[in-house]
Amino acid sequence: MKKLQLIGLVMLYTLLSSTAFAAALKNIKGKVIDASTQQTLPGATIFIPDLKVSAVTNNDGEFTLNNLPSKGSYLIEVHYIGYKTATKVVNLANADGLAFSLQPTTIETKEIVITGSLISSTSKRNSASSAVVGKDQLLQPSTNLIDALSKVPGVSQITTGPSISKPVIRGLGYNRIVTLDDGIKQQGQQWGDEHGIEIDQFKSDRIEVLRGAASLMYGSDALGGVINLLEPSTAPEGQVKGEFISNYSTNNGLTANSLMLNGNENGFVWRARGTYKNAYSFKTPTGYFPNSGFNEADLSGMIGLNKSWGYTHLNVSNFRNNIGFYEPSLDDNGNFVKEDGSAFTNDDYKNRTLEFPRQDIRHFKIALNNNFIIGNGNLKVDLGYQQNQRRELDEPTPALFFDLKTYNADLKYYIHETNGWQPVFGVSVDDGHSQNKGTEFLIPAYDTFGLGVFAYAKKNWENNTFSIGARYDFRKNNGKQLIVDDEEQFAPFKNQFSNVSGALGFTHQFNDELNFKANAGSAFRAPNPAELGSNGVHEGTFRYEIGNADLNPERSYQVDAALEYEGKIVSASASIYNNYIHNYIYASNNGEQRVADGTLYDVFRYGQVNANLYGAEASLTIHPVPFIHFENTFGYVHAQNTTLNKPLAFIPAGTLRNELRFEPKLKGTNDAYLSVGINSAFKQTRVDDVFETPTSGYTLLNAGIGATFNLGKQPVKLSVSANNLLNQKYYDALSRFKPGRFDQENLNLGVYNPGRNITFGLYIPFTVVK
Repeated sequence: MKKLQLIGLVMLYTLLSSTAFAAALKNIKGKVIDASTQQTLPGATIFIPDLKVSAVTNNDGEFTLNNLPSKGSYLIEVHYIGYKTATKVVNLANADGLAFSLQPTTIETKEIVITGSLISSTSKRNSASSAVVGKDQLLQPSTNLIDALSKVPGVSQITTGPSISKPVIRGLGYNRIVTLDDGIKQQGQQWGDEHGIEIDQFKSDRIEVLRGAASLMYGSDALGGVINLLEPSTAPEGQVKGEFISNYSTNNGLTANSLMLNGNENGFVWRARGTYKNAYSFKTPTGYFPNSGFNEADLSGMIGLNKSWGYTHLNVSNFRNNIGFYEPSLDDNGNFVKEDGSAFTNDDYKNRTLEFPRQDIRHFKIALNNNFIIGNGNLKVDLGYQQNQRRELDEPTPALFFDLKTYNADLKYYIHETNGWQPVFGVSVDDGHSQNKGTEFLIPAYDTFGLGVFAYAKKNWENNTFSIGARYDFRKNNGKQLIVDDEEQFAPFKNQFSNVSGALGFTHQFNDELNFKANAGSAFRAPNPAELGSNGVHEGTFRYEIGNADLNPERSYQVDAALEYEGKIVSASASIYNNYIHNYIYASNNGEQRVADGTLYDVFRYGQVNANLYGAEASLTIHPVPFIHFENTFGYVHAQNTTLNKPLAFIPAGTLRNELRFEPKLKGTNDAYLSVGINSAFKQTRVDDVFETPTSGYTLLNAGIGATFNLGKQPVKLSVSANNLLNQKYYDALSRFKPGRFDQENLNLGVYNPGRNITFGLYIPFTVVK
């Protein structure tokens, strides 16, 4: 009932916003042409990210952007397949008769607008090390959202089979990565090993990955980077568009279906999406892993207004994920068996009904995103409410049951550019409350509160940009006492942390093809309640965890630099970074063990050391002829516990990805391709040998084929892809199923990563009203 009341109040606010912020109305017309032939380009997409306004050129290459403010400078981007993306900062006061001339290219353009940084700008004028994953890449076969992002250099994933992935950027994960969805920090018990990020993988048209410390923008937890999920752009005026996505994977029978509709009527915009996924147990090269299936359902929607005063969008989503788990039991031959000792059958492995134990995770979120034009600037206001419920069940009644409610408010005021300077001032607040509703306990019930204020300025001139900023953060945690059977399970604790962060950035464009960017800054992360107050068995990790209420905040000092080249035949980039972290928090075991519920567990206590992480990322794409595409990426991170002079635990291995794509022009088809890829991971021997085992290097062969066909005027995209085509046996360095990580009762059990998987994909974009 409270959720419905909250939705109703926010909807009323949305509908009344237009009366509070009135501005003069303006419509702008323009044309898009081929720079070489001067021919018009029908079907080109024009988009203003900061106003969330879009348009499509007609048969004469003409477009109209409606409901715009009468003044202010905004970045406009123009996209057309086979052409270099064009961007231009336009003053709307004198923007009549816009003209965009696009350059043909066979190279996938890197000149993409980045919105996850404080000021939207092209990649070349954004000092942050960033990567953009577009719709085509997101449609490539993957089992979840983070799996789809793991091909980005510097990005890895901590996996618990195909169903659970957690992001890792430059060796840092968990609470050191911020995930933004609908402009709001995703809050869903990120400290845990054995669950993902509870977001529909199909809901975004584009995802930005910011690599490196971002505390200046997002406060505590943005120590390693940011994943920014961008909602699909609103439909052009008077149109209703949609898409249908369907995938089937042979390894675990994964079926994934998603339907979306998106409309715009005179600035009233709306969107609705429903997604459902279902899979049975996954198969390794040596056989199935029992009860590892999952099912996932998500319903989401948006209503809003795009007007001359700005925009206001209300986003609502309701996500549910059920995941099976298996506590290993082996017969005399080393085969998996049921709890009663009987063997699993093929029907058991392919049963889509999950057995106990399993997880039931639910995430409800409502976000109100606003951008109001006030005076000589814009006020962006993002308000959010989230409820994350995590149930771990050995029977219908949950044993562990965490219920976390979080409230967020983020306000930023942007002053329009004057003499090249663009200042931004902001404040953010979050308030979280977690309860234990189960019969078993790992972390205490807690309250947490955070406040941050910042100032930032960016200077643009000729071929250079310079940025500078500072931020103050305050964090308060309150862990609550719990007494069970006359014994204290959790002692109460209260602590407060504060920090000042700073950042400098610089970019230089040597010419249209070559540019340089660099950053230096500090960041911090406050200890989370799990690190401060844990006292119990962490299900799924087979260890007993004990927190430390005296932990200090982590403080990071990082520098990075990148050189990027984009030519007509070759595009390339190379970046390096160095990150010093004082008071790095991690759990370790010194031989201590403890019996809980009749089972002996290793005890892991949270402590702190100093750490140094440095590494490099690189990419090289070659188009020797228009129909040949050769792409190569590389990533490596070296992580050292400098206090104890040994490697940090659970760090990704170096990776090298190579893909050769043949893209012929076939009559009756578009975007046809045939690809062969080789993914290589180096051996990872730099491990914490107290409780982690090394992994060998491996090489996987992948392949794919696909094309877009026109059935009348309706495009239909079909694809078939194969991962691990040779059914290679391997352990990924970040798999939680590798030997030494899945270690109940000293089994030292290793479960290989998934074997061969062939995925069939269908994508149908359509227009209902035009």
